[in-house]
Amino acid sequence: MRDFDQRPQHGRRLDISSLAAFDRFAARTSSMYGWRVQDVDLRERGDELASLHGYGALILGSELPHDQKERLIREGALVFDDVPDTPFNAYRSSLYTPDDLVEGIERGYPASFDARVYAWSRTRHHDVADTLAAALHDHSIDDALVDWVQGKQIVGIMGGHALRRDSEEYRQAAHLAHGLARAGRVVATGGGPGAMEAGNLGARAVALSPEQLDTAIDELAAVPGFHGSIAEWVESARAVAKRVGDGVSLGIPTWHYGHEPPNSFATSIAKYFQNSVREDILLRVANAGIVVLPGSGGTVQEIFQDACENSYAEEGAWAPLVLLGERYWTETLPAWPLLQALMRDRPGEAGIALVDTVADAVAAIAAFDPVVDGAGANLHAAAPEDRR
Repeated sequence: MRDFDQRPQHGRRLDISSLAAFDRFAARTSSMYGWRVQDVDLRERGDELASLHGYGALILGSELPHDQKERLIREGALVFDDVPDTPFNAYRSSLYTPDDLVEGIERGYPASFDARVYAWSRTRHHDVADTLAAALHDHSIDDALVDWVQGKQIVGIMGGHALRRDSEEYRQAAHLAHGLARAGRVVATGGGPGAMEAGNLGARAVALSPEQLDTAIDELAAVPGFHGSIAEWVESARAVAKRVGDGVSLGIPTWHYGHEPPNSFATSIAKYFQNSVREDILLRVANAGIVVLPGSGGTVQEIFQDACENSYAEEGAWAPLVLLGERYWTETLPAWPLLQALMRDRPGEAGIALVDTVADAVAAIAAFDPVVDGAGANLHAAAPEDRR
């Protein structure tokens, strides 16, 4: 047994979520102290593991040769196996792709990974193992999302889930995202249907012309909504996604609304069990601002959840909040007058805007120049008239 006195100093932590990372660090040391190995298949790394001391390692949901697993535990490693009887990986080390979520859909949507996880979430009986599995999953998604947003200027698009693909409002949302992506912003949405799908579509099609984007929307309109046949709705989107390009965007859906399928146009998807966590994360990653399209209760909640943060922000710590649809936000759901009153005489007042066109919404966001750190956090951002 190796001498514990040779272990590294306290405070060292290495997050290892791939074979490449394991190989890189295993070649440099004889100790796993401070290692956090998550969701890595190490069954073919028996010799490498044999050269490493296990004290101080945390190994989550990773496959290990049986003899090495027992030896590492004896040496002081903490090894957590997959949580039994769950249809998902609680220790997932990466965000989802659209294909990950609809795996198995060829047998019908109920057979897909997404639908099976939703069904599990609705039938579990608050068993501590189930609660732990869901919490571990959401924590793992958090970790993966931190890596994904690093250095990106992200704009959230909020809007109703009920928009049909054949509506003018859907087309408007897609062109909004298209314009934001062309302005160098990364679009984030709630990852579901309606305005969310349109937002991820527009961002994915960043390399296309507006006219080509319209052609893609026209094709999607042949299956205007997911009610009746989710599988047909998904497959029509997957066919279009293969042709419109691979512009980067983010979807942050939740199994709380699991009856609404995730859309196929986000290139990365952070799907959560806890809707309250998901709502907070979606607003928090939008370090370059938010554009709010017409919606109902959930959309109004998002306006004032974001406004709450901005209303207390110091100068340089707010991000723009743009409402698109003058009549809607002043008459149908008059959130704008209340938002104005809330932000009056506060630094973030300079960041709110009510506009009536996609071009004006893009311009309002593009005028904002966020300064982001390595984790994508909004450190400080000057109002347009104050920038130097």
